Amino acid sequence: MAIIEAVLFDLDGTLLDRDKSLIAFVSHQYERLAPKLSSIPKEDYISRFIELDNNGYVWKDKVYKQLINEFNLTDCTEKELLDDYVSNFKHYCIPFQHLHRMLNELQQQNIKLGMITNGYGQFQLDNIQALGIEQKFEVILISEWEGMKKPNPEIFARALTKLKVNVASSMFVGDHAMNDIEAAKNVGMIAVWKRNNASQTEKADYNIDELSEIPLLVQQMVLREV
Repeated sequence: MAIIEAVLFDLDGTLLDRDKSLIAFVSHQYERLAPKLSSIPKEDYISRFIELDNNGYVWKDKVYKQLINEFNLTDCTEKELLDDYVSNFKHYCIPFQHLHRMLNELQQQNIKLGMITNGYGQFQLDNIQALGIEQKFEVILISEWEGMKKPNPEIFARALTKLKVNVASSMFVGDHAMNDIEAAKNVGMIAVWKRNNASQTEKADYNIDELSEIPLLVQQMVLREV
């Protein structure tokens, strides 16, 4: 196994604690728009939004359209709610524990850092900037701007080319069984699964629960090569 030269990451559910961020956002959205949403109990609005969102795999235009229909909302439009989401979600971005320390430790090990995330370009970049980590990464690929998305192997190959590293000396850390773990392994990367309750995989090379485990994992792989 090659010494690791680069670690690439997924964003949502890996670096960004999307579950906590989303609950914080939806709760405050309800409060901001309370006069228009008061016909719905706040708890119902939040829980149904989370359900319809489906871990981020349903874009919010569909979520809001469904909410308006189900709750018979007449004082606000799908566009108004969606615009509020696009404009304000970045203010509620919550990182997973140890994010900044982990990235700093990898940089101290002279590891190149990259990110590949599915989603809308400016929206995802806003969230990355909100976490204060944009400058840590040599390469950030967002699917809308790349014209392709995970699990397409080309987006992984593109990131590795930009980083100028060999696939065998690169590691990908993600939380999604197919888009992250299987996709990374299919191109020959070492795949590290950040465990969650939404997806399960037995195909990962390594499993972690906390971001703080990654620098030590990289160190241990270096020691095995010595």
